[in-house]
Amino acid sequence: MASITSTRSRGASRPAADAQPSQARRLRDAAETWLNHPLASMVLVLVPAVLLLALGSAMVLSASSVYAHFQFGDTYYFLKRQIIFLALGLVGGFLLTRVPTERLRPLGWLIFTVSGLLLAVTFIPGIGYGVKGNRNWINLGAGSAMIRLQPSEFAKLAIILWGGTIMSAKRKLLDQPKHLLVPFLPGSLLLILLVLLQHDLGTALVMGAIVVAVLWCVGASWRVLGSIAVTVAAGAAFLVATNAGRLTRILAFLDPNSDPTGSNHQANQALYGMATGGWWGVGIGASRQKWGSLSEAHTDYVLAIIGEELGLIGTLAVLALFLILGYAGFRIALRSATFYGRIVAGGITCWLMLQTLINTMVVLRLLPVLGVPLPLVSYGGSALLANLLAVGILVVCAREEPEAKRWLDRQRRHKQPRRRLSAVLPGRRGT
Repeated sequence: MASITSTRSRGASRPAADAQPSQARRLRDAAETWLNHPLASMVLVLVPAVLLLALGSAMVLSASSVYAHFQFGDTYYFLKRQIIFLALGLVGGFLLTRVPTERLRPLGWLIFTVSGLLLAVTFIPGIGYGVKGNRNWINLGAGSAMIRLQPSEFAKLAIILWGGTIMSAKRKLLDQPKHLLVPFLPGSLLLILLVLLQHDLGTALVMGAIVVAVLWCVGASWRVLGSIAVTVAAGAAFLVATNAGRLTRILAFLDPNSDPTGSNHQANQALYGMATGGWWGVGIGASRQKWGSLSEAHTDYVLAIIGEELGLIGTLAVLALFLILGYAGFRIALRSATFYGRIVAGGITCWLMLQTLINTMVVLRLLPVLGVPLPLVSYGGSALLANLLAVGILVVCAREEPEAKRWLDRQRRHKQPRRRLSAVLPGRRGT
């Protein structure tokens, strides 16, 4: 009897034990079904990008309102300028989504040349403009209608598109180092040198990382990548050691308690803002750091204001959106039917993710201050415009995935109205 009772006990508990795996399996199957939809990659790019843009606009207004009011007499000064570039970027990104990558590929050399010329224009007196020692802007217009462009932001995208053009044309020769590195590496170094002459080391380091990312996307050996990384690190160390301002930042980073009202003020206040936000934050618009304690609150340190006003939960939600965007970008690169599409999608994704990581680590005081904005969120017209153009190209690459292309062709062939993107969102049944 004891054995029978024991057997029944085990049998009685089995349905309860199997209920949870069954439910988890259903959720997994539903997620796999949705992710297998031909347009899933496009949705995974667009939804996080739109949410980050909306949050960025709100946080730019919140973080800049006090400074804009006292400096320009208009609380919405920075928001208005951000919206102008947001509109331009949305139009430019949308237009790029209508251009197949095979038409974009021949423009690589033109994009590279224009980018280099724009960087050179910053050195022309009366046109080039500098802030805090960095001469990396171009003045367009005059008075209140004047707009400043930062060519180095577009140079990041230019390296990726130009690199894709070169590498795809030399695909069969990339196993030879001379064809792998020439002319891509010398040309990229020329653009980086122009940025270094502008005294913008942070942007130059990001561009160097993009060069390594493109080479990684085409399958360069770890020996080549390691050699370039070591050379970049040595060059950065030399540039820091020979510049008093940069050296002061490094020393301040190594000793957080030194000069709390000077070189360490910005980093300490950003970390303090993140800490005071707690789990849920002090509420949108209620930041205390934006009242003068934290300069550049709406640009490089907007994540600190997000952490203060939205708390740890809000900060993690923002980072989760970037992770989804990164997953989508690498998914598109792996599924691309063309070598060019693989390089471009992979390069853009590496750029956005690396810059997000650098900005986050600077705000958390895990890196010295580098002056790198948070993609799609920070204030900055040129950066926002370049980011939106990159997102538009990612959408093009997503549309050209083999399954997506066949699905879209089938919709056109049957002369059926194209389904809205909401049809492939979770909870909606797609074909």
